[in-house]
Amino acid sequence: MMMQSSATKPRRKVAPAAAAADGGGFDSADKQDQLLLSSAICNNEDLGPFIRRAFASGKPDALLHLLRHFARAKESEIEEVCKAHYQDFILAVDDLRSLLSDVDSLKSALSRSNSALQSVALPLLSSLDAYLEARNVSANIHLALGSVASCIGLMDLCSRANLHLSGGNFYMALKCVDAIEAQFLDRTPSSTLKNMLEKKIPEIRSCIERKVSKEFGDWLVEIRVVSRNLGQLAIGQASAARQREEDLRIKQRQAEEQSRLSLRDCVYALQEEDDDDVLSVGSESDGKSENGFSGLDLTPLYRAYHIHQTLGLEDRFKQYYFENRKLQLTSDFQVSSMTPFLESHQTFFAQIAGFFIVEDRIMRTGGGLISKMEVENLWETAVSKMCSVLEDQFSRMQTANHLLLIKDYVSLLGVTLRRYGYLVDSLLDVLSKHRDKYHELLLSDCRKQITEALAADKFEQLLMKKEYEYSMNVLSFQLQASDITPAFPYVAPFSSTVPDCCRIVRSFIEDSVSFMSYGGQLDFYDVVKKYLDRLLGEVLDGALLKIINTSVHGVSQAMQIAANMAVFERACDFFSRHAGQLSGVALRMVERSRRQFPLTKSRAAAEEMLSGLLKQKVDGFMSLIENVNWMADDPPQSGNEYVNEVIIYLETLVSTAQQILPANVLKRVLQDVLSHISEMIIGALYGDSVKRFNVNAIMGIDVDVRLLESFADNQAPLFSEEEANQLKTALSESRQMINLLLSNHPENFLNPVIRVRSYNTLDHKKVVTISEKLRDPSDRYFSSFTTRGAKQNPKKKSLDTLIRRLKDVN
Repeated sequence: MMMQSSATKPRRKVAPAAAAADGGGFDSADKQDQLLLSSAICNNEDLGPFIRRAFASGKPDALLHLLRHFARAKESEIEEVCKAHYQDFILAVDDLRSLLSDVDSLKSALSRSNSALQSVALPLLSSLDAYLEARNVSANIHLALGSVASCIGLMDLCSRANLHLSGGNFYMALKCVDAIEAQFLDRTPSSTLKNMLEKKIPEIRSCIERKVSKEFGDWLVEIRVVSRNLGQLAIGQASAARQREEDLRIKQRQAEEQSRLSLRDCVYALQEEDDDDVLSVGSESDGKSENGFSGLDLTPLYRAYHIHQTLGLEDRFKQYYFENRKLQLTSDFQVSSMTPFLESHQTFFAQIAGFFIVEDRIMRTGGGLISKMEVENLWETAVSKMCSVLEDQFSRMQTANHLLLIKDYVSLLGVTLRRYGYLVDSLLDVLSKHRDKYHELLLSDCRKQITEALAADKFEQLLMKKEYEYSMNVLSFQLQASDITPAFPYVAPFSSTVPDCCRIVRSFIEDSVSFMSYGGQLDFYDVVKKYLDRLLGEVLDGALLKIINTSVHGVSQAMQIAANMAVFERACDFFSRHAGQLSGVALRMVERSRRQFPLTKSRAAAEEMLSGLLKQKVDGFMSLIENVNWMADDPPQSGNEYVNEVIIYLETLVSTAQQILPANVLKRVLQDVLSHISEMIIGALYGDSVKRFNVNAIMGIDVDVRLLESFADNQAPLFSEEEANQLKTALSESRQMINLLLSNHPENFLNPVIRVRSYNTLDHKKVVTISEKLRDPSDRYFSSFTTRGAKQNPKKKSLDTLIRRLKDVN
C-alpha cells in the first residue's frame, strides 16, 4: 500500500501545493497566519493559542485548512527527502501516518470541545448582554439621582436665599448665593437652569446692594438727630460733673471758712458722699450705646459695611461713607442767619460734638471703616470752622452775659471731646483771646448797674427785719463787725448801696472766674484780680465820686456815704478773698498780694464832703465870734457864745455819727473840723474885722480853746488816748497863738529851739499882725512901742521886741 501510495505521489501535484504555500491560493492575511502556524509547528511550540483564536473567530475550518496545507507541504518535503533518503523517508511516512492519525484524533477532540464550548458559552453570552444592559441602566439611574440631588441642594440654597432676602438677612443671602455660584453653577447639567443662575445671581447681589444702601441712607438721615441728642447729653453730663465739682469746692470753702472763724480746738472735716450716678465715659461694654446713649445704633452702618465687604466693594463703601459724613459735617457748620447765635449755639456745638463722638465710636469698633487719620482731618476742619464762627460771633456781641454763656458751652464742648482724645487747644485759645473784650463788656454792664444802684439809694440806714435779710446783706459779704447775731429789726450802719454794689462786684468776680475757668489757663487769679481792681478802682470809685460830687445834699447823706466807705473797706477784703477762693488760690497768697484800699479817691472825697458840710455848719456858729468884746474889761468865765454853740453842735454830731461812722473816720472828720475852728479863730484875730484886742479878750479866747480841748478829751471813750491827743493837735495853731499872746516872755518865739517845741504851727506874718493888734488897756495909741521914754509893762515890752525883730526878719 505504501508502495502504491508512493508510486502515485508524483501525480498528486505536490509542486502546486508548495506554490500555494508561497501565496498562490491565499491572501496576505492567510499567508501571515500560515507562516506563524508553520513557525510554531517547526519550533515545536504550543498550538493552543492558534486553536483558541480560530474558535474565537468562528473559523476552525480555516485552521484545519492551514494544517492540511502544512501537511501537504511537509509531504512534499518528505517526498523530496524520501527521494534522497528513501529508507528514512519510508520511516518518516510511517511517522506521518501516525501523525495524521493523531491529527484526526485532535480534530475530533477539537470539534467535540467546540461543541461543548458552544453549548456552555451561549447562555453566558446572553447573561453578559443582560448584565451590560442592566449596568447601562444603572449608570443612567445613578446619573439621574446625582442630578436630582444636585437640583435638590440647589433648590434648597435658592429657597434659603429667598428666605434670607425676605427676612432682610442679606449677609446669609449672599453666602447662599456664593455657595450656589461655587458649588452648582459649573456643575448644573441643565443649560436652562445654568443660564437662569447666571442671570439671577448678579441681580440678587445688585438688589442686596440697593437695599443695604437704602438702609445706610436712612441711617445717615437718622444719625444727625441722634448725634445732636448724643452731643447734648454728653455736654450735659460734663456740665453736671462740673457742677458737682463746684458744689464740692463750695462745701470745701464753707468748711475752711468755718474752721477759720471757729475756735482752735474745733476740727471740721468735709465729708463728701460718693456719687454713684456718674455715667462712665468711653464705656465699650454696650455694643449699641455710648455712655449709656441707647439711641446710638450702628447696626445699619456695620451691616452695610459688612455686606459691601462680602460683595468685594469695601473700598468703594469706605469712600462713599467718608464723603457723605464729610458733607454732613459741612452742613452742620452752617449757622442760620434767621436765628440769633445765642439761641442756636447749643444745637450748633452739640451737633458737632455728637458727630465726633459717633466717629470715635466707629473708628474704634468699625473694623477699619474709617481711619484715625481721617477722623483727625475731619476734626481739624471742624476746629478751624468753629474757631472762625466763634471769632465772627464774638466780634458782634456786645453783651458780656452772652459771651459768657457761649464760652461756658464751648468749654464744656472741649471737656467732652477731650475725653475722646480730640485736641481742643485752638478753641480755648479763641476764648482766651476774647477775655479782654468780655471783661470790658462786663465792666460796662457793672458800671450801669452800679450807677442805677447809687441813683436808687436814698442814703439812709438799711433796716433789716428778718435774719435772712441780715444773712443776705451782711453775712454773705462778711460785713459784720461781730460774730454775734444782732436782735431784729436791725438797723445797719450802711445804706442799701453797699449790699447792692457788693452783689454786683461779687457777680463780676464769679462771672470773671467763670470765664477764665476751664479755658486752658490754670493760674488765672492775677487776671481776675487785675479786672477786679479795675472794677473797684475805676468803675465803683468813679461812680461814687460822681454821686458824691453831684447828688449829696446835707450832712446826714454825707455822713452815710462816709459810713458806707468804711464798710466798703471791709467788703474789698472780702472781694479779694472771694476771688482767691474761686480761683483756687490759698488765702495766705491773697493776703500777701493785697494792695491798698482801691476806693481811696471816693473815700477821701466822702470825708472831704462831710468835713466840708460840717465846716459850713460850724461856720454859721463861728460867725458869732463877731459878737466877742475884743476890748473887754474882764475876761469871760464860761467862754464866748460862739464856742458854746459849736460844742453843742459837735456833741450832737458825735452822738449821731458814732452810731454809723467808724472811729477812725469820725476821728479824721472831727480833727478836720477842729482844725478848721482853730483856723477860724486865728482868722478872726488876723482878719481886718478885728482892729485891736486886749489881754482880757485873749483870755476869753483861751477859755474857748480850753473848752474845745476839753471836748476833744471827752472823746477818749470813742478813741484811743493817742487818737484823742491827735484831736487836740488840731487846735494847736490857736492854742500856740494864745499861749504866745499870754506868755510873759513872747520873745522866746525867736528862739529856734523853743519855737520848734512850742510854736511850730505859727506863721511869722500872722504872729506879727496879731501881736500888733494886742494893746494894753492903758495904751491910748496903737503904736505905743514908739513911745520911748514912757514906762511900759515888761510883757508889753517883750512883745514889742518880738514884733520888731520879726519885722526885721521879714
